[in-house]
Amino acid sequence: MKAILQYGPNDLRYEDIPYPKCEPGGMIMKVMAVGLCGSDIRNLTTDSLPGKYPHIWGHEHAGIIKEVGPEYKGEFKPGDRVIYWATRACGQCAECRAGNSNYCLNKNEYVMRQGGFAQYIPIPEVIVQRGGVVRLPDELGFEAYSVIEPMLSVNGCQQRLNVNFRDTVLICGAGPLGCLHAKVAKIRGAKRVIMTEISSARLEGVEKFGVDVKIDGSKTDQIEEVLKLTGGRGADKVIVANPSTISQQQSLKMCKPGGIISFFGGVAKGAMTEIDSNIIHYKGLTIMGQTGGDALAQDTAQDLVFSGRVNYKDFITCTMPLCKISEAIAICKAGKAIKIALHPWDDENGNEIKED
Repeated sequence: MKAILQYGPNDLRYEDIPYPKCEPGGMIMKVMAVGLCGSDIRNLTTDSLPGKYPHIWGHEHAGIIKEVGPEYKGEFKPGDRVIYWATRACGQCAECRAGNSNYCLNKNEYVMRQGGFAQYIPIPEVIVQRGGVVRLPDELGFEAYSVIEPMLSVNGCQQRLNVNFRDTVLICGAGPLGCLHAKVAKIRGAKRVIMTEISSARLEGVEKFGVDVKIDGSKTDQIEEVLKLTGGRGADKVIVANPSTISQQQSLKMCKPGGIISFFGGVAKGAMTEIDSNIIHYKGLTIMGQTGGDALAQDTAQDLVFSGRVNYKDFITCTMPLCKISEAIAICKAGKAIKIALHPWDDENGNEIKED
């Protein structure tokens, strides 16, 4: 099969590798679409796995079951259209039992096994047993999972923030996750959604995601504008949905007294944020981090897209052949796409590759 292998920072090679082995109770999925995530871009362009190359990344994958293991006894069969959650909580460890299943101690981390930037992917038996394979409705394209998977973290964040009808929500960053945050905040009933961004191009068209007011930080002072819009108080809930230490600093000044801030976007490894702790002290702010989401957030992500309340097509800027992943990365880094879904079964000209 064909796959994208990383041999180091920006060293990506489209190669032939052996067809994967199916575990006794596992599955093999023919990957029909795989999203290009911001974390994928970070991993592919940095020394993400020193000493452990080559590696195949990709975790926003959906496709068709190619085969099931001889010991599999479930409902799925070859030919079924499915999405595959690469990480699934055990439900039994101390963190799961405490309601923090996104911090499961036994979650079988996907980073250390083959990802979805390939024509086929093995689904481990443990993930199958934990319900990590879900049927994809016939009316939805395989690209839908490129939106469902990141929405897991968005839901997890907004559940903890308890975004509701009284809230003015400020979202810093108009990337794919920022836009998803805007959409979900509106579904949860947020009174007003404000979005700040320093890229004018990224702000174009964000109104369709539920943004009421957008602020171009390249042309105006974001802090001043947010305070003007909120009567000098600041937003009720602030979500820093970009990898910026500057945004993290600024968020303290844009949040109301007693408000909550989520440092949702992970910054570059080793980057440090200088924070005036007096602002936190005297305003009584709560700052929280967020990664992933619990089982409820996962189910909600599926339901929102499966029901059509979130139209996944609004977030997919384009599709591209998997072999053009470097070009796709460049487009995303330039801020010219919200989300790109890659097709492993398209050649460089977009023609279908026939299965052997």
